[in-house]
Amino acid sequence: MSSFRIALANLRFPSSPEESVALAEQAIAQAAGEGARIVCFPECYVPGYRGLGRTVAPPDAAFLERAWASVSAAAAHAKIAVILGTERVVDAAPRPGLVIRALVVNPDGTLAGFQDKVQIDPSEESTYTAGTGRRIFRTGELTFGIAICHEGWRYPETVRWAARRGAQVVFHPHFHAAEPGSYRPKTFADPANTFHEKAALCRAAENTCYFAMVNCASEGSGTTSAVVRPDGTLQCYQPYGKEGLLVADVDLEQATGLLASRCKEYSG
Repeated sequence: MSSFRIALANLRFPSSPEESVALAEQAIAQAAGEGARIVCFPECYVPGYRGLGRTVAPPDAAFLERAWASVSAAAAHAKIAVILGTERVVDAAPRPGLVIRALVVNPDGTLAGFQDKVQIDPSEESTYTAGTGRRIFRTGELTFGIAICHEGWRYPETVRWAARRGAQVVFHPHFHAAEPGSYRPKTFADPANTFHEKAALCRAAENTCYFAMVNCASEGSGTTSAVVRPDGTLQCYQPYGKEGLLVADVDLEQATGLLASRCKEYSG
């Protein structure tokens, strides 16, 4: 068994961009204190996801640069890798706008790179623009990929791309808040709930990799944070609406990527 401890920051939605950074720094320290070697945050956690009834301050490139530097310093102090859900302001043609992205920081505080959200939901098109390209990242013995929200739920190839390139864990930062009249689950992958959590089980099983999804803690949310094993069974999940870290030890030897490697229909 090759055990690697990961943490998912199932935090409340920040009340301001400044609070998003403060809460992220606290979670980084806590995750390291619990022995995790990497911590992942929800989609656009800094400064906060724009939409679904949430009010967030206007995009600010200077704030983002300061926030990323603060998070990098916190990662270095705690000696832990970080996947931070954030955004980037793109002013230049041909793709001006606001892109959803994940910032990846090494345990020494250096920048490992970014994964932009390539597939955006139609409801996001008035706020965000799609990014380009996919990346694989490494920290210690762990190779991992990132599929952000909509692209992980509805586009299996985004997860398979990473698994085919050696990713043992695909992290899935997302933001999913309750909608009026929506079903409010109490157990993971409840048959009465939407397809989303069932898709998480499929993404792991069809690629023989771990799938680690992380959401904000909010009352009535249709999804929570969870870790799914490479055989498609649920390892653990955060109680719905409960703020805190979900910490899990994953066995990297189980994440063989076998089924992803045998797929003949997608070779990108």
